[in-house]
Amino acid sequence: MTALIHRSSGDPRRTSTLGPYRIEALLDRAEARAGTVYRVAIAPGQLTAISYHQIAEEYYFVLAGGGVALLDGQEHRLRPGDFLRLPPGTRHGFQAGPEGLEMLDIHTPGCWPDHDTYFEGTAPVGFAPSPGQRPTDTSP
Repeated sequence: MTALIHRSSGDPRRTSTLGPYRIEALLDRAEARAGTVYRVAIAPGQLTAISYHQIAEEYYFVLAGGGVALLDGQEHRLRPGDFLRLPPGTRHGFQAGPEGLEMLDIHTPGCWPDHDTYFEGTAPVGFAPSPGQRPTDTSP
């Protein structure tokens, strides 16, 4: 039986800094069933590397701040209340605006920084390559 979970966001024990991302896992690995959920923050002006997932579909909801999403080479302005659906294989990166960028990030099926996360070029500090992936793997 799956347990009901209610917790507040902001727990530093659930938060990691991975490259320009501050990622708070809202579910532990043992709790994740059909997906994973993160609260993601990117500091003002920061630019993330381009990444993609081979298996997971990804959903972003902008909570605060703004910036630009680079999706398969196209720029999309972001502001609070915007929603993104990224099918598997979508190359994506973000540039935070002057107020930073904060988003809710959901993957189905579940995805972790060390599982089904691939980067074009070198992975940012803190991200481990997915099993079988070379650090500079660019294949879909």
